[in-house]
Amino acid sequence: MIFKHLMVTLALLLPVSLFSQETPAAPQAAYPGEKSQWEGCDRYDFKVSGRDAIVVVPKEAAPGRPWIWRPAFFNAFASVDKALLREGWHVAYYDVTHLYGSPRGVSLAKAFYNYTVKAFDLAPKVVVEGFSRGGYFAFNWAATFPETVACLYVDAPVCDITSWPGRGSELWGDFLQEWGVRDDAVDSGFRGNALQLLPRIAQARIPIVACCGAADRTVPYEQNMRPVRDAYEALGGIVEVIVKPDCDHHPHSLDDPEPITDFIKRYAPGYADAQRIRVRGGLDHSLVAMSQGGREVTVAFLGGSITEMRGWRDQVKEDLQQRFPHTVFHFIDAGISSLGSTPHAFRFEEDVLSQGVPNLLRGEEVLSRQAPDLLFVEAAVNDHTNGFGPREQVLGVEGVVRHALAVNPQMDIILLHFPYEPFIGMLKTGEVPDVILNHERVANHYHLPSADLASEICARMQAGEFDWKQFGGTHPSWFGHKFYAAAVASILDACTKPAGKYVLSVPASLPAPLDAACYEAGVQVPVTAARRLRGFRLVQDWVPDDGAATRAQFIHLPVLACEKGGSLTFDFDGTAVGLYCICGPDSGVLSYTIDGKTYPPVDSYTAWSRNLHLPWVYVLADDLERGHHVLELKILSGKGSGCHIKSFVVNK
Repeated sequence: MIFKHLMVTLALLLPVSLFSQETPAAPQAAYPGEKSQWEGCDRYDFKVSGRDAIVVVPKEAAPGRPWIWRPAFFNAFASVDKALLREGWHVAYYDVTHLYGSPRGVSLAKAFYNYTVKAFDLAPKVVVEGFSRGGYFAFNWAATFPETVACLYVDAPVCDITSWPGRGSELWGDFLQEWGVRDDAVDSGFRGNALQLLPRIAQARIPIVACCGAADRTVPYEQNMRPVRDAYEALGGIVEVIVKPDCDHHPHSLDDPEPITDFIKRYAPGYADAQRIRVRGGLDHSLVAMSQGGREVTVAFLGGSITEMRGWRDQVKEDLQQRFPHTVFHFIDAGISSLGSTPHAFRFEEDVLSQGVPNLLRGEEVLSRQAPDLLFVEAAVNDHTNGFGPREQVLGVEGVVRHALAVNPQMDIILLHFPYEPFIGMLKTGEVPDVILNHERVANHYHLPSADLASEICARMQAGEFDWKQFGGTHPSWFGHKFYAAAVASILDACTKPAGKYVLSVPASLPAPLDAACYEAGVQVPVTAARRLRGFRLVQDWVPDDGAATRAQFIHLPVLACEKGGSLTFDFDGTAVGLYCICGPDSGVLSYTIDGKTYPPVDSYTAWSRNLHLPWVYVLADDLERGHHVLELKILSGKGSGCHIKSFVVNK
């Protein structure tokens, strides 16, 4: 299905730094033909080899002088053309509408291409845009001159000439005459249909985005783009399809073309040059699962506020649904503001693995536990801003990874490292933040794909593409989130292989951990497990009454609370123990012993506690011997003498 206000993959304005610093416009006196206006820009009409040609020149050309070219139906359903024109793309048209992608038509179009690239000083790679029968030309052009194609955008395309115009139609004879073939030869040895052309297109790794109506009666989706999409994916090609459920052949395209234009801009030459992605072990298991249309696939997003907010997560969902339009996706949204890898490790069971998945294929309402096929994890910003040290950063992220792989050894995991202002300052001086290096240690050890968005965004800002304010800061604008989604899309692209080339075997066991104390068996234990309560009371429906703000997930839940000091005892079995607190204006100092051993006290009043009840996991000890232990906790006065415990955390 299509979500009009979400995007597919991403791009943005094409980066200045990735092309020449200045891209001078060709002198207007050199432009051929009759000048007029289209969408407020100069339009030039001329002829090449006796056929109509049009080029619309943007007010200011984008770096690299990109262009999009229609072989048929200029100005019909032109939302994509208009959007790209506004962003500095040239829009071109050459009329080969009734030549059915024939060798003659392709040859004439090559003369137009050669002339136009030179006359208008355009990029050597063009986006070929084929609507309906124009799609038939687009596939034939790409197979004949793949070196000229940045990507294909086809819309309700004719892929099989026997489907449209079809035998017995008025245009069938025109097609046979133009191609110079007999009727009976079309079924044997004819090489003009898209399915026959795909191997050469796939060899060139030409990305394809398509927009189709599921109810198309003129050029039926199931006879045209559907088999082409499936075959191209099997060849390892990059293909995305937007399927409009109730749409006939018209209207073409989308009222809001962002999902299409973002795909197109992403494949403009130079965009990926600034990306910092690492593929490592790939995504074989999840890509195979997603490519098997008709099955259910679970994707989870584990992170902080940047994952919780509307942005990259929504865009990646849209991209996945367009890459695999016949797969039933279940998404688990596990982004919670302020939380980094340590709380991620202890909440993984509750917030990810225990989330119910409905059997959508059978229409059943009953929810069942299901481990994700694909997991995204981000924690770098909160690990740094919340003051977790280098070892804790590994204990948390490695704990999540090992817990996930223990539950589902075939789970694919992608680590993402987002920027915030202190990271930008470090990177400008050539220093990579320690937390990114520590998370990358884990990615390397377990061969996980990753994307260093902090380094990418810093590089793009230094190149002058945008500034921190334009990007949107730590919590980016929709514009900024597009870069994050683009990095994920590039990882998916890089991991895509032809059918049969994926490796689905898994190691008999996990490698030895980087740190044996990692929180790989982290769980939450209900506060009802506490005993010998002094000053604490169980509040079944806790809501703060001091006027301070809260996180939405941390109210109306059972909390073990004290206001003026208190003590408790907690028995547990495990190698690490801690408290999942909600720290606010009254938070005090945690004084404790474990098995009679006294540990240094911990002040639970955070830098944000004055105005916010903040979720925080305090690991009180992480190197305990395996077995049974007893925690004795007292709350002392600090900024306050209160404590609100959501749960105990234990590494079992």
